[in-house]
Amino acid sequence: MISIEDVTVAYGGFVLLDKINFHVSETDKIGLVGKNGAGKSTILKLICGLQNPTSGRIDRPRDLTVGYLPQIMEHHRGRTVLEETMTAFEGTARIEREIESVTRELETRTDYESDAYAALIEHLTSLNDRLEMSHSEPPEVRARRTLRGLGFLDDELGRLTETFSQGWNMRIELAKILLQQPDVLLLDEPTNHLDIESIEWLEDYLKGRRCALLLVSHDRRFLDNVTTRTVEVMLGHIYDYKVPYTKYLELRAERLQQQVAAWENQQRMIQKTEEFINTFRYKPTKSNQVQSRIKALEKLERIEIDETDNARLTVKFPPAPRSGDVVFKGSDLTVGYPQKVVFRHAEIEIKRGEKVALIGRNGEGKTTLMRVITGELAPISGEARLGHNVQIGYYAQNQEDILDRNETVFSTLDRIAVGDIRTKLRDLLAQFLFRGEDIDKRVSVLSGGERARLGMAKLMLQSYNLLALDEPTNHMDIKSKDILKQALKAYDGTLIVVSHDRDFLDGLVDKMYEFRDGRVKEHLGGVSEFLSKRKLETLQELERKEAPSQAPKAEDQQKKAAFEARREVSRVDRKKKNRISWLECEIGKLEEKMKGIEAILAAPSDKDDIMELTRTYLECKRDLDAKTEEWGSLID
Repeated sequence: MISIEDVTVAYGGFVLLDKINFHVSETDKIGLVGKNGAGKSTILKLICGLQNPTSGRIDRPRDLTVGYLPQIMEHHRGRTVLEETMTAFEGTARIEREIESVTRELETRTDYESDAYAALIEHLTSLNDRLEMSHSEPPEVRARRTLRGLGFLDDELGRLTETFSQGWNMRIELAKILLQQPDVLLLDEPTNHLDIESIEWLEDYLKGRRCALLLVSHDRRFLDNVTTRTVEVMLGHIYDYKVPYTKYLELRAERLQQQVAAWENQQRMIQKTEEFINTFRYKPTKSNQVQSRIKALEKLERIEIDETDNARLTVKFPPAPRSGDVVFKGSDLTVGYPQKVVFRHAEIEIKRGEKVALIGRNGEGKTTLMRVITGELAPISGEARLGHNVQIGYYAQNQEDILDRNETVFSTLDRIAVGDIRTKLRDLLAQFLFRGEDIDKRVSVLSGGERARLGMAKLMLQSYNLLALDEPTNHMDIKSKDILKQALKAYDGTLIVVSHDRDFLDGLVDKMYEFRDGRVKEHLGGVSEFLSKRKLETLQELERKEAPSQAPKAEDQQKKAAFEARREVSRVDRKKKNRISWLECEIGKLEEKMKGIEAILAAPSDKDDIMELTRTYLECKRDLDAKTEEWGSLID
């Protein structure tokens, strides 16, 4: 179906892909694997026509439809989630018009026995099959089901797309691609912004979908569950294995072992032959044997060992200073923003040395709790308290926003390093695979994986006893994730981690807090136990709903409602007081920020982005007006 023949991609003197060849058939499920920067995303762009090779060719059928999900994409604004998703069906009208065109052409032709006529008939059949499939059920029903599978709630489908984060907009784009049912799916790290349940739904969808799939992912379990073939991209070459990821690792290790063994045997044979030649070269009685062996060596096909990229992270976190027994305690926490309360009445306690995961749908409050723990956000009500001598090292999810794009790799660390560590920055960066000229790269040109590594390197500049890591493995390749996981297991401090990566969490954490429907629930144990228990709980809840005998009595419901009402009334005054204090603090911050922008706008330099500063100022002004209005209503 798709043939990649002798394709080379070069940038100046650097060759990224060197005469690669492979074929994609109609039902292949391929995992593209390799280190960050190896060329995996480039291969996807070549196939869908967004990039041209330096040399070589890519052949694909004229009527082949391709669905491509890149890592970074433009998101549409001005429509609701459902409206934007429904644009996926605009292709149906195009199919109908093409069917009409092909039908008219067939009516005018008389070369019934020709290959061209047969090709038109085949094309018309394919178009009719595609149209019939798209009419299998109402488009809106399909759209709603797909959006639910990817984690959207029914009451969120009417919200404008711009009110959602980049991760949620990625889900909308993924839904549109899946609903178009293309012949080939090209997915570049689709699980980066998906929660565990959405990943499982996508797994089931892709396994059941009859189409070709090329998948770039750093989720080992996702690759194993979805793909049946693994194409490794390494040092410009590809190595094709007809097995899923874990089996590929085994076969790859066996292949390299066999190559080494064969090479060593051949080297011993060559050495013995050369010793014979050197010993008997000048003896007339051995001249025929010597010449025979010289010719044999000249004709010998030398065994070569495949070149491998052995560069590895060497992460080891500094020893953690001792903290109090309780590192963080949240009592009756209600947390959120002026526009929305994210979760209510949470009880959270994290003790020294625990390794804890925060899991759940995006938008349920995991990152928001991180902001509370780090002191960036005050709770609406309840108490959030750090323990004695807690020193937090925080890795934020959006490294691209936090790192200064104009800094170099080296200056990013040099700017914040203090003491003796400044003399060891080059060694530290080498541990994170920044060597030679890499340390002079600007942050703006780094890949997602390189930014992730640089952000992690910043955590090594100081000893912390609490690591708060928000999606640390996004964009990290599988080897780097494994090394980071082992380093975190050996870390002697306390760990709080937000992650959707089951394989990364499994065996790392011993306690989990699940964020779901505005509540926070504690689960003891690892991710495997949680997933097993979650499925069991869902079945039990379903049985309770279906069994009339299990329904609560009306009297009990009334008592519960009365109790909840009394408890809510007792919280009103405290909640109001906390809210006023928080608003006053936020208003002060906004006013200071606006003053700073006003000062720059009064005398801007050539480097200042006037449009961006103005946009930020207006956003602050709107936020300030809203908070001031709310503050005034509470004071009255």
